[in-house]
Amino acid sequence: MNTQIDELKAILQPILDKHDFFLVNLEFVHERGDWYLRVYADKKGGISIDDCAVISEEYGEKLDELDPIEPAYYLEVSSPGAERPLENDDSLSNYEGSYVNVSLYQKQDGDKIFEGTMTEVTDTQITLIIKVKNLKKTIVIQRDKIAKIRLAIEF
Repeated sequence: MNTQIDELKAILQPILDKHDFFLVNLEFVHERGDWYLRVYADKKGGISIDDCAVISEEYGEKLDELDPIEPAYYLEVSSPGAERPLENDDSLSNYEGSYVNVSLYQKQDGDKIFEGTMTEVTDTQITLIIKVKNLKKTIVIQRDKIAKIRLAIEF
């Protein structure tokens, strides 16, 4: 199955690149008797329903032309969600400058959960600007200390 997913991603990537989108996830799953090819894509500033329609149309045409999938399936293209987890290096890099919620395995500076703007991402750490009693503070968190990180909505 991984070979098929890799092939499907390779077909999709030029379409995403053409429109400055990036792939968050692609899955081919069997649910309730039907097959679904799901594409979760995004772009800097967020993806719109019109953007999803562009991907669906262009990818659908390419898949019809190449016919790489044996069973009948439904193609679904969507946003990954407003508060989605950031699960890999690409996700972190693509959302540098975004507001995030970070949960740690152990306390740092007396807390295990931080929310703030992720201003820098390296291989070993992230830098956040957080608010402490209406004052902005910069903190550095080692990536191996992070249990979970997700996009957050700032209020």
